[in-house]
Amino acid sequence: MSSTNEVITSGSYIKHHLQNLTYGQFPDGYWGFAHTSEQAKEMGFLAVHLDTLSISFVLGMLFLSFFYRIGKKMTYDTPSGAQNFIESVISYINENVRGSFNGQNPMVAPLALTTFIWIVLMNAMDLVPVDWLPYIAQKIGVWFGADLHHVFFKVVPTTDLNATLGMSIGIFILIIYYSIKEKGMGGFVAELTFHPFGKMMLPFNLFLEGVNLIAKPVSLALRLFGNMYAGEMIFILIALLPFWIQWSLSLPWAIFHILIVLLQAFIFMTLVIVYMDMAHQKEY
Repeated sequence: MSSTNEVITSGSYIKHHLQNLTYGQFPDGYWGFAHTSEQAKEMGFLAVHLDTLSISFVLGMLFLSFFYRIGKKMTYDTPSGAQNFIESVISYINENVRGSFNGQNPMVAPLALTTFIWIVLMNAMDLVPVDWLPYIAQKIGVWFGADLHHVFFKVVPTTDLNATLGMSIGIFILIIYYSIKEKGMGGFVAELTFHPFGKMMLPFNLFLEGVNLIAKPVSLALRLFGNMYAGEMIFILIALLPFWIQWSLSLPWAIFHILIVLLQAFIFMTLVIVYMDMAHQKEY
């Protein structure tokens, strides 16, 4: 991935693939791309991971445009294979929502569908050979005159903790919103202070329920990030092996990893449904 003749060690190769394409402001005020992990850290909180944003945005647009296009052409007489596929996915999501959500909220099923499909697509980027997209990104950068001779480009958005935390925080905001909307501010506060040990243990209840509330987005983010990060790391390690060994290991791992791709999206979606159900339950 380097345009120079430098020797790339195993350690630098792994580090290269685990670093995001970061754009931000350097300490001297100059805005540009980070060429080392140290430069990326110097950019601070306002640094932008362009690879995560671009890939997740493109995948989201592909998902929405595909479903919209098939939805506009739906027919009861001679449904296409794509229509049958979409209907089966929607039916599957609806069954999961009916089984785990007991409230009345027309937004929950679309939310579950969006999180499931979007995460599946982002996770599936892990099945693309690790060097392909970084190499393409480097060539595109050179074409546009960007100084990307040492390009960093993480192809799996869900291996970026910023992406998984961003999705989880969005879900957390919805949980708080619907908890207050369905239970009222008084009911929401009562749930945090009176449960599970009653009024006499109010400080202890508040501590336990506060930790439980904060743990929801944290667990959502870390579970998805950790599993996908580990899977990507194995693909990177396989890529370091001789070519004839790579294919003997990468294919079985890719087949097994398909299960991880789907399972992690399913777990995230299921927990979203369960958390939204808990937000609609009234105990006080």
